[in-house]
Amino acid sequence: MSNEHEQRHDDPHEPSADHHHNHGDPLNSGASAVGKFHSHSIPLDMEDIERDWDKPIQDAGIAAKASVIVRVGMLDLGAGTGSFRVREMMHRIAYPLGVHVRADVNLTDIGAACTDGSGRITEVVNLPTTGVNTERIWLLEHFADWFSVNLGTGSMYHRETQVSAGLMQHLDMRDASQVSADMAKQLREKRHQARVAERAAASDAAVEDYEAAIAGSAADADGDTNPNTDGEVNETVIDALVQADGRVDDADGSAEQLQLPRKRPLRERVAASARARAWRERAQRPPQNGYAEHFDHVGVARATHTVTVRDVHKRLDMIERRKPLYSPALSGLASACACASFVFLLGGAPYDMIGAFVGAGLGQWLRRRLFAHHLNQFFVTFVCVAVAAFACVGTLRLIGLFNPVALQHDTAYIGAMLFVIPGFPLITGGLDMAKIDFPSGVQRVMYVLCIILMATLAGWMVASLVHLNPQGFESPDLNPWVTGGLRALFAFIGVWGFSMMFNSPQRMCLVAATIGMVTDTLRLELVDYGLAPEAGAFLGAMLAGILASAWRSAVRHRLLPPHLGYPRICLTVPSIVIMVPGMYMYQAMFHLGQFETLLALDWAFRAFMVIICLPIGLAMARVITDKSWRYDV
Repeated sequence: MSNEHEQRHDDPHEPSADHHHNHGDPLNSGASAVGKFHSHSIPLDMEDIERDWDKPIQDAGIAAKASVIVRVGMLDLGAGTGSFRVREMMHRIAYPLGVHVRADVNLTDIGAACTDGSGRITEVVNLPTTGVNTERIWLLEHFADWFSVNLGTGSMYHRETQVSAGLMQHLDMRDASQVSADMAKQLREKRHQARVAERAAASDAAVEDYEAAIAGSAADADGDTNPNTDGEVNETVIDALVQADGRVDDADGSAEQLQLPRKRPLRERVAASARARAWRERAQRPPQNGYAEHFDHVGVARATHTVTVRDVHKRLDMIERRKPLYSPALSGLASACACASFVFLLGGAPYDMIGAFVGAGLGQWLRRRLFAHHLNQFFVTFVCVAVAAFACVGTLRLIGLFNPVALQHDTAYIGAMLFVIPGFPLITGGLDMAKIDFPSGVQRVMYVLCIILMATLAGWMVASLVHLNPQGFESPDLNPWVTGGLRALFAFIGVWGFSMMFNSPQRMCLVAATIGMVTDTLRLELVDYGLAPEAGAFLGAMLAGILASAWRSAVRHRLLPPHLGYPRICLTVPSIVIMVPGMYMYQAMFHLGQFETLLALDWAFRAFMVIICLPIGLAMARVITDKSWRYDV
């Protein structure tokens, strides 16, 4: 069965707008019907979904299950992530339901075939456009964990399932990052109280055993002999101390009565761990004798964890309808800071930074305002880049009335255009091709080229109208130590600004900015010492990927608080987007517009070499740190 889905933002129980007809002019009614039919999401009021609306999702039919699986993939794809992550997310939702999924994911559409052994369905969804929303990517990670835990299979990504559960219960809060931080704090306090209670119980037990041992010794002195008493007391005291210091808290953080092991507790723990590991390995192997042999976990713990189809879609509704974290004005300020920092890292002077600050801030503010009206992306890109360039040039001309030196900065307007760099599709497209997913990767790269073409064309037209001749930035003569310190500062600010433009929560922005500060400063310093810019971009991207993986590993092993466990893609892309050679790309278009083809090709190939090194560096980091990337399975 094949269903064409559409995206609706109203109550799923309300009648679909597709069923309403215009009885006026036949031509108008036909055009209206076509316009309403050509929408993009899942009609949740279909009969085969609605009849299972209040059933536990494991008891629902294949249509209801597939509506959840495909909708999660659609939300993740609409947030800007790559096809490999969309497939991974869909499998994480399908696995606890006992559903096999085979998905074909492209830039704006998903075709998925789902089967649960008794039925099958093919779902097709498409999006009107693409964008970036790192907060949604992060929330969907926690949604997948909440979904898996409630179906009794245990968390598959985060270890602290209470944080995911808390987020899913408070999706109506604007600052979800603060909610996760509060949940992590409560969890830490409960664990501390549990440890105090257990240590007190262990201490009391040790004292009682010691007193019993003294009493036994006194009895021996009076003639009552017991040759095994001393050995038993010593073993009991040691076991009590080990148990008090090394006991792992339960998931709910509650204190329990301490049980003192007396016979080989370490061996028992090792055996239990081996049995659990063997179960996980067996559960993840493909079926051999039967269809769903590795889905024997389905149905476990349903008596205590009942999640209905309504519950799941209600939470997905709340994730989908969350408003942006930052207003257009604040997003414009972040863009201004990011592009001004970008200009400094490219070698710009203070006047260049001022011009880029004003132009990029105004351009991003206008872009957010136009996108709110669902205007075409390429049209919006052209208009906003032109406005940013004019604003930058106008600012410098105004400053030139007081200081003529400002009129010599003809390259500053390039920095004002850098807020439109499509960093997310550029990097995810490269990563998709590294996973041998060429249809999705090629589509993303073509989308990037179209955005770059519109932006550079708008900048070239502005330069032609106001007679600009950009020759590059003139780096200020500073002490090497001062230069390194300023590079670290502006790399931090630049990545922080780009993260805000991607709708990242502030904690995520700060983590990405810290990674970007380290990697971009190191890259620039290595280039100053003679390393090729292409090699510097490769090393910087690979280091960013390794640091992001190390950060996630530290969170999983409880070296860092659980609420700081952000998806790698949300940390790596903002930290390396500042390495994208936007000036190279614009210089190529400028010289092409002047019909200086050799210079245009020279700049184009410089940009090409740096661009391909960025996703290759990230892919190498994933191969080093992730087994699923290391092997083709």
